[in-house]
Amino acid sequence: MKILLTGFTPFGGEKKNPAWEAVRRLPDQLGDITVLKENIPTAFGAASRAVEEAVCRYAPDAVICVGEAGGRAQIGIEKVAINYRNAAIPDNLGVRPQDEPVCPGGPAAYFATIPVRAIAEAVCAQGIPAAVSYSAGTYVCNDTFYGLMHLISQKGLPVKGGFIHVPYLPEQAAGKAPGTPSMALELVVKALETAAAAVFGG
Repeated sequence: MKILLTGFTPFGGEKKNPAWEAVRRLPDQLGDITVLKENIPTAFGAASRAVEEAVCRYAPDAVICVGEAGGRAQIGIEKVAINYRNAAIPDNLGVRPQDEPVCPGGPAAYFATIPVRAIAEAVCAQGIPAAVSYSAGTYVCNDTFYGLMHLISQKGLPVKGGFIHVPYLPEQAAGKAPGTPSMALELVVKALETAAAAVFGG
């Protein structure tokens, strides 16, 4: 079995993106699961194209895109991607869409096909705060999540797809308002390992 995990480049003035920092530290093998890793741009459309290229290249059995959710205190396993773009800040190419669809004419939303609740429960069982989330936002994370699920749907791919949000790293939170939540990198890595195994019932 093969699972592809993607993580974004830093954005919004940050020097690191906890999503990619965690994804790149995952082992290449988790039992009988081969773990494939891809760094993707924080840019509307470009991220989805990078994911599509990786899916075509690797032919994985499952894909989990991972993104940063600054301000959240727990791992968020996303349930739904919406066909909507509304950026509070420009992406890394300077693009800032307002009230636009991700895919004109596409469905209003897609549900993740990875076992969202089972993943949340498995991560919590490791002592790591996690929960099902029902909003992936309207920035590049949701854009990429929607693009992944649209790809799977339109091409009829036998691939499970989903998205996971992770908190700031402690070093990121240190430069922000007092009380800004964060999570140690080793816990984020463990959460993603657990999630990957749970996708296949492990």
